[in-house]
Amino acid sequence: MVDVTTPRPVPSYDWTAYHADLAPDRIALIDDGRGVTLTYRDLEDQVRRLAAWLVAHGVSRGDRVAFLAGNTTDIFEALFACAKVGAILVPLNWRLAPPELAFIVDDSAPQVLIYEGEYEATVTTLNVAHALRLGEDYEAAKAASDPATAPTVSATHDDPWAILYTSGTTGHPKGAIETHGMFFWNAINIGSAVGLTSDSVNLNVLPTFHTGGLNLYTTPCIRLGAKSINLREFDPARVLHWLTSGEITHFFAVPAIYQFLAEAPGWAEANLTHVRSWACGGSAMPVALLERYAARGIHIRQGMGLTETSPTLFLTDEAHAMSKAGSVGKPVLHTQIRVVDEAGRDVAPGEIGELWAKGPNVTPGYWQRPEANESSFTDGWLHTGDAARVDDEGYVYIVDRWKDMFISGGENVYPAEVEQLLFRHPNVLDVAVIGIPDERWGEVGLAIVVPRDVAAFDGPDVIEFCRDKLARFKIPKQVRTIDELPRNAAGKVLKRELQEWARGQM
Repeated sequence: MVDVTTPRPVPSYDWTAYHADLAPDRIALIDDGRGVTLTYRDLEDQVRRLAAWLVAHGVSRGDRVAFLAGNTTDIFEALFACAKVGAILVPLNWRLAPPELAFIVDDSAPQVLIYEGEYEATVTTLNVAHALRLGEDYEAAKAASDPATAPTVSATHDDPWAILYTSGTTGHPKGAIETHGMFFWNAINIGSAVGLTSDSVNLNVLPTFHTGGLNLYTTPCIRLGAKSINLREFDPARVLHWLTSGEITHFFAVPAIYQFLAEAPGWAEANLTHVRSWACGGSAMPVALLERYAARGIHIRQGMGLTETSPTLFLTDEAHAMSKAGSVGKPVLHTQIRVVDEAGRDVAPGEIGELWAKGPNVTPGYWQRPEANESSFTDGWLHTGDAARVDDEGYVYIVDRWKDMFISGGENVYPAEVEQLLFRHPNVLDVAVIGIPDERWGEVGLAIVVPRDVAAFDGPDVIEFCRDKLARFKIPKQVRTIDELPRNAAGKVLKRELQEWARGQM
């Protein structure tokens, strides 16, 4: 008799080996920055050689392998080599300062660090047993390794595959554990939602040290045997080159990228009809920008996720991309959500509460952070820290981050709502709203604006623009201009930095 009462581990499978056998000549990855093209045969060979090198340098199941480089397809070789060994990849954010990188390296304790030459000086200060420089050293190491000695994937869905450190907008970053199962279920969730197939061609411009750059949609494409093109960095001209090439079928970006793309030379006349799927996440997409793209027949589907959810939680369906503009849609198939009050009770439709999430795509916890795990989960439900509401049809709206809300005259103000309106002002290119101290009201809003035309910018006009469109307590009391808003890798505005900047302006 089969025992159906005891859960059994779900095995993980070898994605690159499967497609190398099934369709070896199909293109897997194009590294636009280096001019490198890898078929699935090439990818599997390189992955096996790197896995053999890792084993020869003492890496075994559960050990960490750190990776420090700008966007390069080498990171996917490292990811799938770790899968064969049972090791855990730790992508490092190259934007961080050396002390911040040192904290992450000390916290994750990698056996090996693979790095790009421009970070040589930083790498010499980090505590790692073995370091391998990309380029000639990396290629020589693989060439000298015997792919026949590489182990095969023997992990389960519960085994860690990566540790992705959060942005660290407050305090030290935490390492979110990403299991084999999380990568798999994200590939299923987002692949089904946007219609990925083996014939899809994905264009990635997001940083590959981030869950977006890894998983939207490169790893889902590898699971399917599809093609991904990875850009070294966001360059509007290069993005337009690929989007107008007739090859790209799927594109995902953050709102800032869509904003810069729409301002780029050549945008107005670009033929983008071949792209079948446009999607956005990372932060709230201005409705005015959605409408600007819709006027060209491009319906961008707004989504939402977190590092801790690998990342996809939501994506609007194409039929409601505009009728539910401002919504992140409904949860993807293999996940559950709740919107709860401070006591953990579900709120009624239309009421604002904290978004909780649960499912096989959700992290089991943070690396060596028992106190964070204790405060971040309730009965398996992840507390996302996002303020949300659900309408009568089940569509979810992310109102703001809980920590970004401020209280003015006893009323809750969610800056994202004010920002959505200000994006409609003709001389506002980018904007963030924060709360600042006020003797009378406790806090009031400060709008920090990147103008389209600095010479013509008029702060009082921005305030007047809000008069008949927002409740008085929501209207910013002050306006300041800035050249560029500080953002993290996910495109989120770093409001803690803006608070510090604002204190220096007062």
